[in-house]
Amino acid sequence: MNICVVALGKIGLPLAVQFASKGHRVIGADVNEKVVELVNAGTEPFPGEHDLDVKLKQAVDAGLLSATTDTASAVAESEAVVVVVPLFVDAEGVPDFGWMDAATKAIAQGLKPGTLVSYETTLPVGTTRTRWAPMLAEGSGLTPGEDFHVVFSPERVLTGRVFADLRRYPKLVGGIDEASTARGVEFYEQVLDFDERADLPQANGVWDLGTAEASELAKLAETTYRDVNIGLANQFARFADSNGIDVKKVIEACNSQPYSHIHQPGIAVGGHCIPIYPRMYLWNDPAATVVRSAREANAAMPQYAVDLLAAAYGELTGVNVLVLGAAYRGGVKETAFSGVFPTVEALKARGAVPFVSDPMYTAEELTALGLTPHAGETVTAAILQADHAEYRELTPADLPDVTVLVDGRRTTDPEAWKGVRRVVIGG
Repeated sequence: MNICVVALGKIGLPLAVQFASKGHRVIGADVNEKVVELVNAGTEPFPGEHDLDVKLKQAVDAGLLSATTDTASAVAESEAVVVVVPLFVDAEGVPDFGWMDAATKAIAQGLKPGTLVSYETTLPVGTTRTRWAPMLAEGSGLTPGEDFHVVFSPERVLTGRVFADLRRYPKLVGGIDEASTARGVEFYEQVLDFDERADLPQANGVWDLGTAEASELAKLAETTYRDVNIGLANQFARFADSNGIDVKKVIEACNSQPYSHIHQPGIAVGGHCIPIYPRMYLWNDPAATVVRSAREANAAMPQYAVDLLAAAYGELTGVNVLVLGAAYRGGVKETAFSGVFPTVEALKARGAVPFVSDPMYTAEELTALGLTPHAGETVTAAILQADHAEYRELTPADLPDVTVLVDGRRTTDPEAWKGVRRVVIGG
């Protein structure tokens, strides 16, 4: 097949490489000329994705992957189009469809009869049918479901391990009609491979969810479940703190029984997915009180971590405090909705002077994010915000003037910190 992947970001580019690895000819379309230039040179435009550097070069060298800024022409050459353009939402979860609208209109300009268009970007329920299909029809003059097929098939992978996750998890597909769904299932069966998994109710592979709406809801539901579960864990942790209980032992005990799957509490829930998609779900279903309460509980955790620091340290006015970790999670160079930002703001509100360090970021990069990099200033308190592997080896010798450490991820070694006040959430 000839396949067009629209948007060569941290999900789109590995997808394009995966499709090419199956022998298909792939054209990647992206509005960023620098990304297009790097891809055409066989050079990964962003670090951190396992095996991407090798697989990308192989695909480009084999003549199976190229990139362009001309989306319409790339679509015109393709039998299938996979869309992974970012969808932005504000703090209340209201979607900004600007980039997706522009991409869809460009796709419509190149759309020809018989083409499959698959949206993988997480969407509010109903968007594929009520927004994208009519927009594609208007721009192409073709009839969706008759002249071309439209499906929603959510990406279910984590950056850093995309290729492994593509094999590990079933590929969910739902279309605007039966013919679209069947075409989508056929397409993904030709471009993906799957690991055997005995734990699933049916064979791992491409799963037909019947409708685009079911597929859209599946992505929102699985992510919202995680946010609600973490919110519950965080509330357990706060209760444990006020009653002298170690919540980690409690959660381990609960999860020894097969019907309990309590997640881990922590200082923040960040990233492009877990903090955002529950709000997107609430945009569809504003009466979902459980979802709303969990989101509020998780959003309050950075402030709670700062409150723990103040309770252990005392007055924070004028105190230099080091926040360890700008990334939203360990080992990933990404700050989308990271807990570092509300943590820094909560420290400032208490009069503290916050500095930030992160092994994955330079001082210049931290400054560009609006953060103050730690440049050797004396700090007497610290909050661990990201669970980078490097922090497992952190000792008081690395922070000799720190008298209180709030470990928001239970990453540091408690034995190594004897003699220094080390506070954990749910402690």
